[in-house]
Amino acid sequence: MESFFKLRENGTDLSTEILAGFTTFFAMSYIIFVNPAILSQTGIPWGAVFLATIIAAVVATLVMGLFANVPYALAPGMGLNAFFTYTVVFGLGFSWQEALGMVFLCGVINVLITVTKIRKLIITSIPEFLQHAISGGIGVFIAYIGVKNAGFLNFTLDPGTYQTVGETVIGSSAAVPALVNFSDPGVLLAVLGLIITVVLVVRGVKGAILISILATTVLGIPFGVVDLSKLANGVSVSQSFGELSTVFTVALGREGLLGLFADPARIPLVLMTIFAFSLSDTFDTLGTFIGTGRRSGIFSEEDIRNMQNSSGFKSKLDKALFADSVGTVIGAFVGTSNTTTYVESAAGIGAGGRTGLTSLVVAILFLLSIFIAPVAGLVPAQATAPVLIVVGIMMCASFQEIEWTNLDVAIPAFFASIFMGLSYSISNGIAAGFIFYCVVSLVKGRTERLHPILVGSSVLFLINYGLMAYLSM
Repeated sequence: MESFFKLRENGTDLSTEILAGFTTFFAMSYIIFVNPAILSQTGIPWGAVFLATIIAAVVATLVMGLFANVPYALAPGMGLNAFFTYTVVFGLGFSWQEALGMVFLCGVINVLITVTKIRKLIITSIPEFLQHAISGGIGVFIAYIGVKNAGFLNFTLDPGTYQTVGETVIGSSAAVPALVNFSDPGVLLAVLGLIITVVLVVRGVKGAILISILATTVLGIPFGVVDLSKLANGVSVSQSFGELSTVFTVALGREGLLGLFADPARIPLVLMTIFAFSLSDTFDTLGTFIGTGRRSGIFSEEDIRNMQNSSGFKSKLDKALFADSVGTVIGAFVGTSNTTTYVESAAGIGAGGRTGLTSLVVAILFLLSIFIAPVAGLVPAQATAPVLIVVGIMMCASFQEIEWTNLDVAIPAFFASIFMGLSYSISNGIAAGFIFYCVVSLVKGRTERLHPILVGSSVLFLINYGLMAYLSM
């Protein structure tokens, strides 16, 4: 373990990495149940998506841990699975088989832009202050996820300001957030969990984050939030494996990839949809790596320099980018939407995870969850939400590196960081930061500081938003 993962060199040890792996797993294990709930609405069998989600997470996370030796975990991404279901299948009328074919192509594109250094060039084109803004923005985003999962907020929607798609309610900007009344047992449990987490972290208790998750879960039993009856209602593993055969490799077949381009009239729409998939996937990942890796030291300044100056996979960041790009290909192959690096990996990093051993532990736990899914399902959102809030607070320290009194810096930094939380999307935050950096530079006549890649990325974002507006008409 020591020689392979270089634990001492990375300032960690076996117990810390194991604790970090458990922490990351519990922070993201909800995807085991949420992803099938979303994708099965398209007609994909629930059990097939359940297994495909786990298989994609296991294989992609193993590639990340063993090849890149960094503590990141991958799984089918939230947001991207909603885009798959509600936009591509329900909105645009593609079959789920065709949508999987698009995801596979998106993965191939991500592999190509990684091996051809395009992803590298994007990273090097981002000004340092924007990288700090992205890091702090990831903190805001993670903390907001925690606040939302804890149930601390409710939203008021007036009649006529929302629409329903299936069982999903989509509200307009007229939705007004407010604090809930602290009478719900789940909310009270989350408050208690937040206090436990803060006390343990401030006191510097080893394994504080994992201890807080387990303690809050146990307290959830008398609160009535943890439902022990789930232990008796496990998923039928044999049935799930039987259903998996109906989706395995279908992305490459006649109903999937081969059928996408059969109708010439649909080709422009197919290409636009693949473009939207790829752009969001690419920048979500870049934001996660920049935001969590730079602040924690996982990607050191030397590693970043090596990435800029070397060819092949000679730096950890090179390898991590490649591992992530392979993840989407794997996910589509086994039958699920885009597999991507999870921002919840920050929870494990906050617990001290620094090497691929953390990822290895996460992968093992995902594999075991095929058989112990009910046990993993006992951990309520109220137990992991406080962890995300505290980790988000830690990451906001990056804001101190930004010259907020200089509007040339403050305006792009504000939009890059705050929009991540407000729009619930890393890529939207990066897009806003890029676009306003270009606007400010043009207004000030400072075009020499505009990297062509950054300008090109901004243009692509604008095209994407235009296409999405067109597709929604």
